[in-house]
Amino acid sequence: MIKMFWEWLPICPVILGLFSVLTTTTGAIVAAGDANALPAKTGTVQESAEQVTSVSQLSDVQPTDWAFGALQSLVERYGCIAGYPNATYRGNRALTRYEFAAGINACLERVNELIATATTDIVKKEDLTTLQKLQEQFAAELTTLLGRVDALEPYLETLEKQQFSTTTKLHGEAIFAISGFASGQDADNADIPRSTTFGDRVRLNFDTSFTGQDLLRVRLQALNLNYFSSEGGTGTRLPEGTLAFNGEIGDEDPENNQVGVETLYYRFSLGKKTEVTFFANEGEVEDFVDTINPFLDGDEGASGALSKFGSRNSVYYFVPAGAGVGLRHRLSDQLELSLGYLSSTASNPNTNRGLFNGSYGAIAQLTFQPSDRLSIGLTYVNAYNNQGEDLAIPGTGSQKANLGLVTDSPTSTNAYGLEASYQVNSGFLINAWAGFAKTRVLGVGDADIWNYAVALAFPDLGKKGNLAGLIVGMEPRVTSANGAIANVFTEIVAPQNRDSAQDRNTSLHIEGFYSYAVSDNITITPGLIWLTAPNHDDQNSDAVLGVIRTTFTF
Repeated sequence: MIKMFWEWLPICPVILGLFSVLTTTTGAIVAAGDANALPAKTGTVQESAEQVTSVSQLSDVQPTDWAFGALQSLVERYGCIAGYPNATYRGNRALTRYEFAAGINACLERVNELIATATTDIVKKEDLTTLQKLQEQFAAELTTLLGRVDALEPYLETLEKQQFSTTTKLHGEAIFAISGFASGQDADNADIPRSTTFGDRVRLNFDTSFTGQDLLRVRLQALNLNYFSSEGGTGTRLPEGTLAFNGEIGDEDPENNQVGVETLYYRFSLGKKTEVTFFANEGEVEDFVDTINPFLDGDEGASGALSKFGSRNSVYYFVPAGAGVGLRHRLSDQLELSLGYLSSTASNPNTNRGLFNGSYGAIAQLTFQPSDRLSIGLTYVNAYNNQGEDLAIPGTGSQKANLGLVTDSPTSTNAYGLEASYQVNSGFLINAWAGFAKTRVLGVGDADIWNYAVALAFPDLGKKGNLAGLIVGMEPRVTSANGAIANVFTEIVAPQNRDSAQDRNTSLHIEGFYSYAVSDNITITPGLIWLTAPNHDDQNSDAVLGVIRTTFTF
């Protein structure tokens, strides 16, 4: 016992040095190998520490620091202190008693190692007294730490046995939406029914990474949110005012919460500047192109703008959702190139279908970001649509702006877009866009289609996580067209609207909303959409659509 007593004393200075450093400078205190072993009291994640062999390796420690000598001894003589991965010590960081106890414990373990090799008997009784006091003072903390670590072991063992997958994470999203028109007329001059609807959209994303740098996403979706003009509604199939989370305006039966694979893609990096995404099903432009409408383009209506038009420039919608490939390549810190090709008929083996013979959209965009506040996009789309009445392309604007829909004929389009966003300050952004499309009804004639908008976003208005938005613009409108196109309109276009292939007047889309973050996982968004002349026709009275969207994420 006497011999053991004297063997402890030579290394008491390490304890005194640790006490001197920890009570005044509080950086990476845990010895190498133990830096990740300490569960934080508050549940925060501790940063990994790396052992250093010389105090000079710590970039933020200077010889003029008053505790430099004590720290140098702990690092170089006893190997009892670790630094952060970026070679800093962070001596001014706040220190908890648990971290202090962990540091004491790490150095006590070092003490045990030194006892076995101790060759000197030089000691002071004061050192022993200090050591005993430290052991007594932090006995409770060390006991608590031991208990917490012991409690974690069965918990981790249970997680390992019950975990869904070692490579896959589940992310869920559910939208509940109440909507209804307070006033207005449809494309055929008939009053829109004053009925209130309540529907939902549920998505489950299974996100898998095999390397940590890639992503395989499988999305299951069910929805029953159908727009008022769809086949289950008035049947006019007017795309104007479509909500971003509505089902497509096609000729299929209304959506009724059938569960299906809505998205399937695999994304990976090629080097440090290039990202490639292969889509097997329902790929979307926003998955690989920056639509330059921050805060308002929110995952197809889960957040941000309520309408499809308010989410982004309508030229993007000439690229149909489908299978194909997308690429993003950073040319420089300020310039990015996006390229992509998607086909909505890729899996159909019939004549004039498939990946290259059916409907497709090819897109190229240069995104220029001269500063953190300003972004500018130049967009080009080449598209072909031979689905006719099966699908409204672009799915916004008037009936006539969706020429494939109203002629049931193949169409080809060259579209050009200009997008910009400027952040005035952290709580105010101005977004704007303009788009022009030259669409040809094959064998019939051409039409010019324009759209534009100015959008204001007010993030964190009222409290963090909230968002207010205001969008004013013109949904796609046929400004000029070959008169022969009017001769091939189908019954979708009301007889009184078949006298010309171009739209009669101009309708403004005015949209306002306010998203209130109930919590990190629940957001409620009431809003209004005002169409001043539905279907770009003054003969139709103003339409006002009210919406309350509630989004759950989990």
